Amino acid sequence: MSEPRTDDQGRPEPPLTADEAGTLVGFLEFQRATLEWKTRGLEEEGLRRRLDAHPSRLTLGGLLSHLAWVEDFYFSAGATGSPMPEEWQRSEDGSDYLRAWTSADTLPAAEVHGRWERAVARSRSVVENLVGRGPEALGRTYPAWDGQAQVTLRWLLTHMVEEYARHNGHADLLRELVDGQTGE
Repeated sequence: MSEPRTDDQGRPEPPLTADEAGTLVGFLEFQRATLEWKTRGLEEEGLRRRLDAHPSRLTLGGLLSHLAWVEDFYFSAGATGSPMPEEWQRSEDGSDYLRAWTSADTLPAAEVHGRWERAVARSRSVVENLVGRGPEALGRTYPAWDGQAQVTLRWLLTHMVEEYARHNGHADLLRELVDGQTGE
């Protein structure tokens, strides 16, 4: 299998011809690479910058942190039933979800980036393992969230593409505010 083509920002182009799993993973990797590009090279000041004209607390660091939590929630905990990693200790009141958005405000940039990179690596490992079980892996259901739901790998991958696509729109606006960088 050849290496995927990349665009000018280093993002892997989704395959034009692939099976269902390859297509879904290809689009998810493109969306992940888009977030990496939109946050590339930023230190704390850039990661913490907010839209001045809007009362939102949304930051690029918050997006990275939230998407790290989402990767772990849906793949590490959702698809495998494993506990969330230590940095996302679950709480009964839901503060782990909220903390994922705000924790980047107090962490060094390298740690914010590192949390996201580690979560993506864990997710890639889970997907590789599940897809490696054969072509029926996408439709097989997995007990998710402490057995409260049944989800398919197809659903998880599609949801993650949607999650990244939505937040990458936010990242476009925030990155332009930080240093004027624009692009799809």
